[in-house]
Parts: sequence; C-alpha cells; structure tokens
Amino acid sequence: MKNSSLSNKKSRHFSTQTDRNEIWQYNSTQILAPKNEGIIMIYSMTAFASLEIKKDWGNAVWEIRSVNQRYLETFFRLPEQFRSLENTLRETLRQKLTRGKIECTLRIDNKKQTAAELHINQELATQVLQSLQWLKQQAGEGELNLTDVLRYPGVVEVPEQDVDLISQDLLAAFEQVVSEFIAMRQREGEKIHTLLTQRLEAIHEEQQKVRSKMPEILQWQRERMLQRFEEVQLQPDPQRLEQELIMLAQRIDVAEELDRLQLHVKETQNILRKGGAVGRKLDFMMQELNRESNTLASKSINVDVTNSAIELKVLIEQMREQIQNLE
Repeated sequence: MKNSSLSNKKSRHFSTQTDRNEIWQYNSTQILAPKNEGIIMIYSMTAFASLEIKKDWGNAVWEIRSVNQRYLETFFRLPEQFRSLENTLRETLRQKLTRGKIECTLRIDNKKQTAAELHINQELATQVLQSLQWLKQQAGEGELNLTDVLRYPGVVEVPEQDVDLISQDLLAAFEQVVSEFIAMRQREGEKIHTLLTQRLEAIHEEQQKVRSKMPEILQWQRERMLQRFEEVQLQPDPQRLEQELIMLAQRIDVAEELDRLQLHVKETQNILRKGGAVGRKLDFMMQELNRESNTLASKSINVDVTNSAIELKVLIEQMREQIQNLE
C-alpha cells in the first residue's frame, strides 16, 4: 500500500504559480471495466426437488429441500423400517454438498400390495371365534363382532417384504433426486451470478465516475481557497499557498480508495470465475468493498462523490444479501 500511495503522490503535479486560471493536474490510473466471463458454476443453498418411483412393492416419493445455513446440516424423515439407511444417505449428501440445512423426506405407499396379499389364518380365526361365542354364552350379554376376531394377533397374516430389495430401489432413487436437487441449486446460482455481475459492473461505473470528477473537485477547492483570500484582501505567499493546497489535496484524495475498490471488484470476479463453494469468500469480499465505500464517504467534500458513495453501499448490500444464499 505504501508504494501505491507514493505513486499517487508522484502522479500529481502542482504548479508554483498562483494564477487563478492555472490548471491543477490530477492523473488517475485507468482500470479496465470487468468482463462478463459467461455462466459461472456457483450454487444456491435454497432449492427443492422431488421424485416419485413406482415398483412392484409399491410407490415411494423422495423430497429434498434446503435453506441457508452456515455449515452443512442434514435431517431425514424416514419410515421406521428404513431408518438403517440414514447413515448411507447422509454420506451421499456430504460427498456432494458443503453448506445448507438439508431436509429429506421419504413417503412409501404399499397398500395395494398389502391388500392383494393378505392371508387369513383360518384355523386360528376359527378358534378365536369359538372362544368369543363361548364367552358370550357364559356372560349372556354382548354382541359378537368379527372385527374383534380380525384384530387378534396372527389372524391376519401380512407377508414380509423384501426390505433389502426395496432399500436398493430407494437408494438409487435418492441418488437421482439428489442430482436433480443439485441441478436446481445450479440454476438458482446462475441467477445470482447474473445479479452479482450486474452489481459489479455498476460498482465499477460509480468508481470511474468519482475518479473522473476528482480533477474538477480539486480545481474547485483551489479556486475556493483563493477566493477567500481575495475576500479578506490578503496576498498569500505563493509557496505557503501551494503547501496548503497540497495538504488539502492529500486530505480529500480518494485515488487509493478507488484503486483498492476496483482491485476488490476484480478479486470478486476471480472468485466467481473459479466457481464451487464461494459463499464465504464472497462474503469476506463484501466486507472489504464496504470498508472502502465508507472511507470514500468520509473523505467526500462534494455532493456527487457523496451520492456515489451511497450508491456503492446500496450495491454492496444488494450483493451481500444474495451472497447469503450461495453455498
């Protein structure tokens, strides 16, 4: 930073003449506008995907939804007989995702198969029925209900399902729905990328606007100081006046802030260009951009510069809000 500051000082030329028509030169460093590199592979943390499968054993529906989260958190809602799959499912997500609160829900409907394959244990049902009839005769009251017979354990036999086969189908379907979920995250990430690119270009335009106005602002400050001397009918020492003007220029000089601002813009673009899990890095860059915009505002002595500083803060805040959604 010191070298940059010295370079900025050398780039200014202050004449020793005190003529009001004298031009105060201010040479700013030209920085090219950021280029749009096309679609960047970044991912939103907010997404939803669902998948339904139909098999001989029944139907199943997977649903995955996610919201913003600092770290990766996974939650599963599974039928009791498939709880054993949770560790495998969680590992699948950890291999593909890095951030977000992920909720996975599995719903299974196998009523058709169950209804088609129900068996009645006739021997046991007959014994239960006879026992209930005997009790009725002994008590001399009450009514006989066939539902009571069917509810007796073992009367209705439900064939055991091949849990291993169903588990294989469910795991394969989960892999597929995760792929769709990631694709949804990518599509949302592309939208955020477009917005960030637009805001970065707007930040570049604002800093260029301020940079172009600095010679005019410095000249205006010089003329204003000379006018004050004339109003009180004082003839300042040329050398002392030039020193005062140099000190004033240094106090309001924002060239270093503008340079750093543009460097941060370029670094933000580099992060986007690499893609992947960029949310935390971009969040840090927003802090750096905000710091420079605050310094720019504090040094402002011109309404145009103040307005640009405010616009920069608005643009940076808009970017920061969107970056919170990125993985």
